Amino acid sequence: MIIAYCPSVKGLERVELAPGAPLPATSVWIDLVSPTYEEQLSAEKLMGAEIPTREEIASIETSERLYVEPGAVVMTAQLPVATRTIDPSLSSVTFVLNAKRLVTVRYGEPKSIELLNRKVQNDTTIAHRGPAVFFALLDIIVDRCADEMENASARYDALSLEVFGDGLNTRKTASYQVAIKRLGLIGLHVSKMHDVCTSLLRVMLFLSTHAKRLGLSEEQTSDCKMYSRDIHSIKEHGDALDNKLNFLLDATVGLVTLEQNQISKIFTVLGLVFLPPTLIASIYGMNFSNMPELKWEQGFAFSLGLMFVSVVATFLFFRWKKLL
Repeated sequence: MIIAYCPSVKGLERVELAPGAPLPATSVWIDLVSPTYEEQLSAEKLMGAEIPTREEIASIETSERLYVEPGAVVMTAQLPVATRTIDPSLSSVTFVLNAKRLVTVRYGEPKSIELLNRKVQNDTTIAHRGPAVFFALLDIIVDRCADEMENASARYDALSLEVFGDGLNTRKTASYQVAIKRLGLIGLHVSKMHDVCTSLLRVMLFLSTHAKRLGLSEEQTSDCKMYSRDIHSIKEHGDALDNKLNFLLDATVGLVTLEQNQISKIFTVLGLVFLPPTLIASIYGMNFSNMPELKWEQGFAFSLGLMFVSVVATFLFFRWKKLL
């Protein structure tokens, strides 16, 4: 599917092209959503640059996803798709940019593209040029990356309070299992956002290198440096959060170990408490004809009392030693 954005009085007018329809020559932003070969070829003719296919995007190395075509520069970056889920899937979005137009090639539904779609249709301050639209998208992406990292940090804070507070029941191992699973999901989210920031930093550096080729203004060049600093800060925040997640994971596993040790300790102490009465019962259970007290009428009550006293004495001893 091809969605073209052409200049209008209010901003950029969204035009969803029917299959086989020609691309408007005035298109400023061309959004290719899971394009067919014919749709991709049509965009290539208008841009004067070859657009990589989905297979080519998946097969090339990460460091080689930024290159120059005769009529444009080609950049591929990772953007979060479903950022409202704990484990967002990622989609590689390719940007084909020159001084006039921007082409985006995507096979997912990044929220950033949806927000840009709304913005360019209503914001008259965005110039009708490809770089201006691209920088508007970068502004949205950086804001969303910051929001996602803050969201992950908030989930970590809530979980840490449960682990170290009263939220987890020490008598239910299932509580710890849920906590460890939630920790893993937050860590996976942070890891994927780390990949997003890394790919965006490469894009920023590549843009700065080819500023003249793209006809970037001084303000856009300055914005590029600012976005690089913002993304670097977000990435550092993610690194710090990853370290805290590792600490919380170790602490949670340590609590599980302590709980298991406590259970083992209880069984061990109980075994020792009931060891003396077991010994007494074994002695009085011997069947020898010449055993003392064999015909004693109070022998049964005496043995039971002796067992009870041994249990109480052993229990008090362990309490005195603070083992119970």
